Amino acid sequence: MQDSILWLKAAHILSIIAWMVGMLYLPRLMVYHASVGAGTPQSETFKVMERRLLRGIVTPALVAVWITGPWLAYAEGAFREHWLHGKLLLVVLLTGVHGILAANVRRFAGDANTKSPTYFRIVNEIPTVLLIGIVILVVVKPF
Repeated sequence: MQDSILWLKAAHILSIIAWMVGMLYLPRLMVYHASVGAGTPQSETFKVMERRLLRGIVTPALVAVWITGPWLAYAEGAFREHWLHGKLLLVVLLTGVHGILAANVRRFAGDANTKSPTYFRIVNEIPTVLLIGIVILVVVKPF
């Protein structure tokens, strides 16, 4: 493998790690945020934490994943591989979850959240399930 592909692969893996850390932590913050009243000092602290996590880590990591992933797939000639098609489907779904979380950050920021802590506990599990599927597809390449 060329050194440039190895660097690209390293960048992709680091981007995935940063994105997933945020995708697992952000809904957990929302579980706690949904448990406190709007306008309370705790709520205001959660708003800052959620905004900084989303804007400072999660969204930039998402962008990096979407740049490095297709670039890597092209460089390795993997676009015809069926496992990659499955992986891309799961990444699209994970991106949708990202969008749902971003919308909830905006709702919390406007003191307009209507979701329960239980809702966010369930949402917190979705990235984990998608990540398991993605890792299996990339490592095992079942089809």
